Amino acid sequence: MVGGGEGAFIGAVHRIAARLDDRYELVAGAFSSDAGTSQRSGQALGLDPQRVYADYAAMARQEAARPDGIEAVSIVTPNHLHAPVARAFLEAGIHVICDKPVTTTVEDARMLQALARKQGLLFAVTHNYSAYPMVRQAQQMVREGQLGELRVVQVEYAQDWLAEPLEQDGQKQAAWRTDPAKSGGGAIGDIGTHAWQLADTIVGRPVQALAADLASLVPGRAVDDNVQVLLRYQGGARGMLWASQVAIGHANGLRIRVIGSAGGIDWCQEQPDELLYTPLGEATRILRRGTASAGAAAARLSRIPGGHPEGYLEAFASLYSEIAAHLLARRGGGNAPSDAQFPTIDDGLRAVQFIETVQASARAGGSWITVPH
Repeated sequence: MVGGGEGAFIGAVHRIAARLDDRYELVAGAFSSDAGTSQRSGQALGLDPQRVYADYAAMARQEAARPDGIEAVSIVTPNHLHAPVARAFLEAGIHVICDKPVTTTVEDARMLQALARKQGLLFAVTHNYSAYPMVRQAQQMVREGQLGELRVVQVEYAQDWLAEPLEQDGQKQAAWRTDPAKSGGGAIGDIGTHAWQLADTIVGRPVQALAADLASLVPGRAVDDNVQVLLRYQGGARGMLWASQVAIGHANGLRIRVIGSAGGIDWCQEQPDELLYTPLGEATRILRRGTASAGAAAARLSRIPGGHPEGYLEAFASLYSEIAAHLLARRGGGNAPSDAQFPTIDDGLRAVQFIETVQASARAGGSWITVPH
């Protein structure tokens, strides 16, 4: 792991997720650029001090030279470091698992895409919400045509943790996420990219054009904290994405509604085991994970019987396990199961292209702009 040392949030989440299904062992890390902090973090995790580094580049070189060196690296640093860290490990011949957004610029994302292909290495991006069982259920229903011809996509991600200027008080997570040099964008890059990727996973067709409004509603904030985007999908569906980190009363309100000519579905991350399904002219049905109402796509990511909630950490773990299936297949020279899916560097590039198109539209006063693919 690179990043995720003392005081970090997402590093611990990745470590729990990677271990939950017994598919990974953490053996090395560069947890901080400060040598003391990195060593203390490694000691707390029970690692060999010789495999705890203060320099990610040294870690890549030395681990690649070891007969028992790491197979993959998990990158959980602030966004601006994703590209240089990933490049170092790809060049060393090590598979990469990277937090989102994969980079802060399209140019860096293209560079990593080309390098991963040249090296023949796996590059995964941890959009964990795509691995919830009922998200896979929704994806399956759309693919099978149960909603008919798609008409409307509404996706939102509402939080309130940045409703006050926490960055001015030195709060670590707020400080780097609201620094444009480190984040590459505010709400659109931090949670808007999750909303986009959730819709992308379920809908299965690209956004062709968008018109966006970005706002910094907290006085003095240097990045956007509220985003509203109109979407036009390939095939004619219309959509809207709202991402806000100043939406008081909302903790982690990721929600998506997809409506077609024959029915509609509604999923909310805060009630993840349920998917609402309304066929045209019929009463709304509640499809539940772990029951006969859910299909094969949801069942393969369910660990425990219905009535026992599976949530954020389990979805993250499912994503890591999907990646593990591909890593093990590469180790053995075989093929991973066809239904073991995860976001790749290709998806990571498209996410950064989406972010930059949103920013370009906002700078142009909300003009419609074509999204590159």
